[in-house]
Amino acid sequence: MTKPTLPIPWLDQDDETTPLPDPQWALSEPNGLLAIGGSLSPQRLEAAYRAGIFPWFSAGEPILWWSPDPRALIYPDRFHTSRSLARALRRDQFTVTLDQAFNQVLSACAAPRAEEQGTWITPEMQSAYWRLHQQGIAHSIEVWRTGELVGGVYGVSLGHAFFGESMFSRVSNASKIALAWLCAQLRAWEFDFLDCQMPTNHLLSLGAVCLPRAQFLLALAASQRFATRQGPWELSVSVGDL
Repeated sequence: MTKPTLPIPWLDQDDETTPLPDPQWALSEPNGLLAIGGSLSPQRLEAAYRAGIFPWFSAGEPILWWSPDPRALIYPDRFHTSRSLARALRRDQFTVTLDQAFNQVLSACAAPRAEEQGTWITPEMQSAYWRLHQQGIAHSIEVWRTGELVGGVYGVSLGHAFFGESMFSRVSNASKIALAWLCAQLRAWEFDFLDCQMPTNHLLSLGAVCLPRAQFLLALAASQRFATRQGPWELSVSVGDL
């Protein structure tokens, strides 16, 4: 049976009571587009992530809500460490921290990349995730070299799921080092998965797998049976755990 094509609903930014649609009604093209509008309030964002939905839009666009099919994720105990990354992890030239420089990581991720025009991490998005960080559910992992921030990742944590939003790297392997440490810490805390949203060749090379959306939503529901670990977070793992 073919899923009928329905109009994309527009959400009132002043009405937090209207729920986001069921992800099963997301469009196939563009893949995963589910709703437009609404707000980026902490309540709306938390409800969206718990339902397998995330915002993604560019400057000048309305808020766009997505739930793509398939969904990319990394199981913390299956992160792939290449030989070059393993060598970088063994070198004593980087310091890794959690929740020590959230705004700096957010700003670095928002900076336009050489191969891109503009950024989807708009000032509106930055303010929204800063509010989540203040509430203890958005987190950053930072990679430092001689006191300079050279890489990092930020995302949202609810239950036993971590929803990765973006990462950056100013030196070779820095973002991979951040992910390796993050996966080690999530594994120690018995998290179920790190949601990567859309698959890319880069993420697949690090061990990401693609799940059909229906299967991902089942895994997400199971992960939400656990209490959320509030921030600020601190690392409890060491190099030997990577």
